[in-house]
Amino acid sequence: MSEESVKVAVRVRPFNGRERDRNAKLIIETNGQTTTITNPEDPDDVRKFSFDHSYWSHDGAEKLESGYFQPKNGSGYIGQEEVFNDLGMGILENAWQGYNTSLFAYGQTGSGKSWSVVGYGANKGVVPRLCEETFNRIAKMKADGENKTDYEVVFSMLEIYNEKVHDLLKTGKKSLRVRQHPKKGFYADGLTIQAVKDFADIERRMDEGTKNRTIAATNMNATSSRAHTIVGITLLQKTKNAAGEETTKSSIVNLVDLAGSERAESTGATGDRLKEGAAINQSLSSLGNCIAALAERSEGKKVRVPFRDSVLTKLLKNALGGNSKTIMIAALSPADINYEETLSTLRYADRAKQIKTKAVVNEDPTEKLIRDLQEENEKLKALLASGDRPEKMKSENEDDDDDDDEDEDEKGLSEEEIKARIEEELAARMAENERMVKEMEAKWEEKLAAAEQENKEKDDAEQAKKNEKLKHCHLYNLNPDPMLTGMIIHLLKEDINTVGRKDTNPVIELSGLNIRLSHGKIEKRDDGATYVLKGVEDARILVNGEPSTGEIQLQHNDRIMFGTSHLYVFSNPTQAMKLKEEGKQPVEVTYEMAQKEIAKNSGVNVQTNSNSESTDGESLEERLLKEELSDFHPEVTEANAMSEELDKKVLFETIILSPELRGLQTGRKEIFVKVTQLETGYTWYWEKEKFLRRKYSMQEMFEDFQNGDDAWKVPAERDPFIESPEKECLVGVAQVYLQCVSYRMELIGRVPIVDYRGLNVGHVKVTVIPVKEDGTPLEADSFVEGPGELRGKRVDFVIHIEVLEGLPKRYTDVYCKYDVFTYENMKTKTFSSSQVIQVDFKKHITIDGYSSKIAKFFEEEPMSIKVLGKQKPDRKKPLNLAARLGQTTRDIMKAETLRKSQGGKVSKKTAVDWISLKEKAENVLMRKRMESLNKKLEKLKKHCQEVEKKGKTSVEIVTVYEIIGEPKKVRKRRAKQKKKELKKEEKRKPKQQKYSSWSSSSESYSSSSDSSDSDSEKKKKRVSPKKEVKIQTPVKQQENTSSDPAKRQSSSSTCVLV
Repeated sequence: MSEESVKVAVRVRPFNGRERDRNAKLIIETNGQTTTITNPEDPDDVRKFSFDHSYWSHDGAEKLESGYFQPKNGSGYIGQEEVFNDLGMGILENAWQGYNTSLFAYGQTGSGKSWSVVGYGANKGVVPRLCEETFNRIAKMKADGENKTDYEVVFSMLEIYNEKVHDLLKTGKKSLRVRQHPKKGFYADGLTIQAVKDFADIERRMDEGTKNRTIAATNMNATSSRAHTIVGITLLQKTKNAAGEETTKSSIVNLVDLAGSERAESTGATGDRLKEGAAINQSLSSLGNCIAALAERSEGKKVRVPFRDSVLTKLLKNALGGNSKTIMIAALSPADINYEETLSTLRYADRAKQIKTKAVVNEDPTEKLIRDLQEENEKLKALLASGDRPEKMKSENEDDDDDDDEDEDEKGLSEEEIKARIEEELAARMAENERMVKEMEAKWEEKLAAAEQENKEKDDAEQAKKNEKLKHCHLYNLNPDPMLTGMIIHLLKEDINTVGRKDTNPVIELSGLNIRLSHGKIEKRDDGATYVLKGVEDARILVNGEPSTGEIQLQHNDRIMFGTSHLYVFSNPTQAMKLKEEGKQPVEVTYEMAQKEIAKNSGVNVQTNSNSESTDGESLEERLLKEELSDFHPEVTEANAMSEELDKKVLFETIILSPELRGLQTGRKEIFVKVTQLETGYTWYWEKEKFLRRKYSMQEMFEDFQNGDDAWKVPAERDPFIESPEKECLVGVAQVYLQCVSYRMELIGRVPIVDYRGLNVGHVKVTVIPVKEDGTPLEADSFVEGPGELRGKRVDFVIHIEVLEGLPKRYTDVYCKYDVFTYENMKTKTFSSSQVIQVDFKKHITIDGYSSKIAKFFEEEPMSIKVLGKQKPDRKKPLNLAARLGQTTRDIMKAETLRKSQGGKVSKKTAVDWISLKEKAENVLMRKRMESLNKKLEKLKKHCQEVEKKGKTSVEIVTVYEIIGEPKKVRKRRAKQKKKELKKEEKRKPKQQKYSSWSSSSESYSSSSDSSDSDSEKKKKRVSPKKEVKIQTPVKQQENTSSDPAKRQSSSSTCVLV
């Protein structure tokens, strides 16, 4: 038994089309075994990781005529062949020696996992190259006349989606159960294990599995990026030892293409009553937990490894911590817009390389293997026949942590239930033992013949279809995963090609959402070259993104959507040939292109901001948002279709919320889903992530419904379509600007409350009052000229929410909630009325050490007051009335679509402009400041008049500053001068002590000397400035025209008030 670490490789792909459109920046570098990632927000934040291999496949490639990408001369590009030589050949060598081996690919959706594992066209990935090389080596060994070894290769392919295992070599919908065997560990019970004779055989089986995967994903409205695929290849080498016994050396190679890793972070929603979608993410999050625990265990720590937490980790237990040599390839996006996901992948890979596995050569005499299995079955039969409760039979090399998990599974079960469960497991183990014995006793030729007979008919049909599509018009599927595009082909050979469900025996059989029993037909006209599509009434058919009405003549490369998930392209070989002869290049059709035109024609758009910097009048943020909307639109469409099919009377609509409408000060616009319960009118707003989690549970429910399983009928508290009526919702947001705090001014405002549409749904009266430390109001003349005067000081103010008024009547249990500076989650009382509410909620806010940063915060960031409440049923809307009168969800949605297309009802509420709100707040502040300044000027004027009455012609500048406040420049100059004085004072200290008597007499002399008057004046000014402001009147001006130089000097040093 040899212990070795998991081998880890990372690979950087090129920019994809979307990243190029977004002008993405490169943030990844590779150098030898080192991979470096730079934070696009902080160029100094550079992180380095070291792996067994760091592959640069971002650029530096040239495309050969065959389509294969090879490195240009001198470039560091790593192609498919180099990756296979490093990783695949190692897997092959391990398998040949009898070790179990695993390769799993990890990374976010679209990072290039499938490209490395499977590949495309001439650029074959690790899996097909490994299979091909395996049979090449077998052929080479058989050619050696002295080699007496018999070789057998078997193939399996499964998919894990939503914690259910599906056999991809069978078309049945039934999922497989994962069980445990004492020798082989966890396995999928009933999985097809197909004997294969050569690489072409494996290719056919892989194509079959991929096609079944595509059909299943389409029918379930699932996305391939959310499923894990495991290809299993078992190599058996049978030979005779020195004693003449037949020995079997076996190696299981698991090739795993994991789901998109970004899903791993969305395992649940805080505060949500449902753990919706948990199964979707359970496998990847559990895999992360297992890798973390195994890494700690490799450091000598005793930790439990939670293999039993998910189906995926059960099936990968040997690969991760048992009898296997394991390789992980992490796929990386090079783009700055994927920084967080890429960094997460690198950390994941860094943790994985610490894991150690203990692989052993799997070689035993065949007879002994058969005998052991037969003996175990005899024991199991006796155990079941005894009638007593059987004890669990522990697996070989079983970890202690697994036993704990098994005990957890039995909590809450009765003695009879536990006994029945154990008996079922033992019976399944016996059946598996019998199957394994039968497999070992059967001759390889018989296995191959049986497999060939089973597959011949479907292989011939598939090959004939591939040949016929070159000359017949046909439909082929589009899929988000390019590897799955074109896997489904429907030939249009009949004059009338019907489309519908299985029950009607159509030419094109479809199932899933919004597919009618008889959905439509594609007719071939008499000329044999014209094809016309016609749908039945109410059947959902889109052609090039637009709803199909009446007959539509199809053209080559037209995009057709049947229902909500069956997206096809019409291919006419005759038209294609004609275009080629005319020198015209047909447009390349992609899934993204088709979805964009569907979204566009469905009204999915974003209002642009004319003030933003943009390309062709559209900002980058708006372009990105449109792309996101285009991608998200099918999800909402499918949710509505499921609501119709299950008659849930729930409507889903996509909306865009700005940060202000979400109660935030900054940020980008985000996609939300408005959820309307049609019977009550209740409305909620779900974040995109929450909606997607709920939708996964909706899909599971719909799948049960399709299969006739009553499990879809769940109580309301577990229904993913329903939100609790007791759940509070956001009525609207009011934004209050607090610049007044920086000027010690009172603010009284009646602020609009704005809902998700940007409409005014009420008002809140708010007062902001500057106060003393004890909470009493400051004097009326406490106004300061600017925030600088408060620097370093303590600032106190009270926020008083006085009244809420004008809210919609359908809300109850209303309250306000807000954050301000470091004070978070401030809440008022709850009020049952929603019309005029006397809130009267006060909060004393204290800020120690006021700074320019705090002033800037109050200048730019408003305080968002969220108004929340619970809903009351709305019994006036026509939609609600129709729902209560028993109309189906489909009829209600149809009526709603018609109403909207005719313009609908225009809201009488006014839209609110956030920019104008801020400008109004600034105008109010400006008026307040002007009023305060006018008061100060009046006070100064009055003081001047009083001084004038006393016969004086000037006012001390200190007094002026006391009235109107000291200017910022004077304050700075005074502080600077004071600092300079202190330094000089420090330097003079020893001299002053030594000559103190002289200093005193000198000062006395100076004060009585006319010749040194100006010097003594300067000294006095440093201590206490006594500048004067001249009060000008016609009479006084004549008095000041004296020829006395001293008087003229005094007059010129005063600030004249005009």
